Amino acid sequence: MTATQAAQTPAKSHIPVLLNEVVSALKPQVGEVYVDGTFGAGGYARAVLNAADCTVIGVDRDPDAIKRSVAFVDEFGPRFRICEGRFGDMVALLAEIGIDAVDGVMLDIGVSSFQLDEAERGFSFREDGPLDMRMSSEGETAADVVNTYEETDLANIIYKYGEERKSRRIASAIVRRRAEAPFERTLDLAKLIESVLGRPPVKKGRKATHPATRTFQALRIYVNDEMGELERGLAAAEALLRKDGRLVVVSFHSLEDRLVKNFMAERSGRLPAASRHMPMSMDAAQPASFRLETRGVVKPSAEEEAVNPRARSSKLRAAVRTSAPIWKEPAHA
Repeated sequence: MTATQAAQTPAKSHIPVLLNEVVSALKPQVGEVYVDGTFGAGGYARAVLNAADCTVIGVDRDPDAIKRSVAFVDEFGPRFRICEGRFGDMVALLAEIGIDAVDGVMLDIGVSSFQLDEAERGFSFREDGPLDMRMSSEGETAADVVNTYEETDLANIIYKYGEERKSRRIASAIVRRRAEAPFERTLDLAKLIESVLGRPPVKKGRKATHPATRTFQALRIYVNDEMGELERGLAAAEALLRKDGRLVVVSFHSLEDRLVKNFMAERSGRLPAASRHMPMSMDAAQPASFRLETRGVVKPSAEEEAVNPRARSSKLRAAVRTSAPIWKEPAHA
């Protein structure tokens, strides 16, 4: 049985991305403990639990994911436990249940298929829904951001997190329109952006990307502090993993992948040497806390992309923990 078959759940609309590759990189072993820091629909957790007689700790801040985890508790008993919260806080979350070290951490960064498919969550403009985008029920909504932030701040968010080159035009149009009526629904915002940018030309054999895609991505990342959460999650994995423990991360866009790539390169000692004008002192050098067994990134096969279009932009990176202590972050002036 492949990992993909092993991960089939009642929610068949959700297909875990790079599943076989994740399980292969994690190498589940009998008696070991793993963290699925982005539990979601539980596809990775199920595959790992079926691959070896091990334990998986699921972590998720989405209340709907916590509800879905009940079936795992019933099915796998004490081999599965769930913690409600952010994966950036997994050191504290696991400490609450008496765990201070694990053998593997897997992270699937970004929005889940369930969140995209539920219009009431406001993550997507495929169907109309409230302009929310929160992965939990706390904090500002996307509507709060587009209706109250200054035009310059909006433009910066859309450019930084959506890599949208026309962010200033979009922000200006949002501010003009909200003076007449606030944005409350996803399709309302999507139509406004489309009116500003227009529809891109359709290329033969390829589906055109909606002009609002980058702006919606930016708002979602900002509302949920996804980049900050990823930074905290990687540091938490470094703190939790035993020697030879494995960190496996699947990301879906360049911002996430760049952060993961740089973290693993830095922690493994593979970043380029410091500038000769600002040489690193021997005292400042830190021993590598991870090693990279393979260079580069793992991408989905053409077969997987054909079955699961969501996999097309996915990338997997993995690293193995050494016995070195966790890195001390440099003091900022």
